[in-house]
Amino acid sequence: MITPLKALANDRRLQILEWLKQPTRHFPPQVDGDLERDGVCGVLIAEKLGLSQPTVSAHMKALSQAGLVKAKRIKQWTFYKRDEARIRAFKKELAKQL
Repeated sequence: MITPLKALANDRRLQILEWLKQPTRHFPPQVDGDLERDGVCGVLIAEKLGLSQPTVSAHMKALSQAGLVKAKRIKQWTFYKRDEARIRAFKKELAKQL
C-alpha cells in the first residue's frame, strides 16, 4: 500500500489534488457524471496534464491507494474525487507527528 506522503511526493499528483478541490473551476462539464458529485473523468485529467491515460491511471491509483481520492465507475469511465474525510485525518495525524 502506498502511503499518503509517498503519493504526495509527486508534483503531478499534488496538482491533481489541487484541481480536484474545485473541479468545476478546473474542468469542463462532462457528458457522464457530475463534476462535484461523481468526480472528474480520468480522461479529462489526462488531457489537462498532457499525459497519456495509462500514466494518469498510475497516478490516480497511487492517490487512491493512499486514501486521498475515491474512484467511481460510470459506464466505461472512471471518475475521481478527493476523499476529504481521509485527507483531514491524514493532515491531523501528520500535524501530531510533526
